[in-house]
Amino acid sequence: MIKTSHDPKIVIALDYANAHDALNFVEQLDPTLCRLKVGKELFTAAGPQLVEALVAKGFGIFLDLKFHDIPTTVAKACEAASRLGVWMLNVHASGGSAMMEAALEGVERSGRKPTLIAVTVLTSMDQQMMNAIGVAGSVADQVLNLAILTQKSGLDGVVCSAQEAPTLRKVLGDKFCLVTPGIRPADAALDDQSRVVTPSQALALGSSYLVIGRPITQSKNPLETLKNINKEIL
Repeated sequence: MIKTSHDPKIVIALDYANAHDALNFVEQLDPTLCRLKVGKELFTAAGPQLVEALVAKGFGIFLDLKFHDIPTTVAKACEAASRLGVWMLNVHASGGSAMMEAALEGVERSGRKPTLIAVTVLTSMDQQMMNAIGVAGSVADQVLNLAILTQKSGLDGVVCSAQEAPTLRKVLGDKFCLVTPGIRPADAALDDQSRVVTPSQALALGSSYLVIGRPITQSKNPLETLKNINKEIL
């Protein structure tokens, strides 16, 4: 697991369609106060060159591509992603233990060993959506089952809702990394997230890192907003 001299808890989601807009936004930030998440849209548009540029600016990068494929393919993808110097990357836990173990082998071969986590249940999904895709159990049960499988497969942690964090923390221990999207300051809009909490609530519930997007990226003063959220959670 990559170690840094600081450990900011906020991971800002760079939900931009191109490198130009993303870099303009990043210029307003301080890498000692946050990390950055690069997802599918931005990575598809801007490629690994953008990730390397952000790493060079001193930011810890969560490469959020949610790999989910046959084990060999995922292993090679994770190895290539790790060589970009990212702090964290992820796969889908629903790909199973063989796929997750292969992903771990891939990052270990890279010689960089970023934090490797797995997605349990997307925070945009509620119980009705889960039932519609054939999962009979509750959202909480599915999250726990996949998180246990992730830990048994040797990964560092999972993406989960903060609402599941207390149970996961109790079952999986203090060292297991819990990365929480769907974080909204109390006065922010829900947007497309159906299971949300505030930053301070999320940390109190057991989350390790907080993914926050639009409340910061659409702020008139992103750095000030970032500083205010950091003050809230200290």
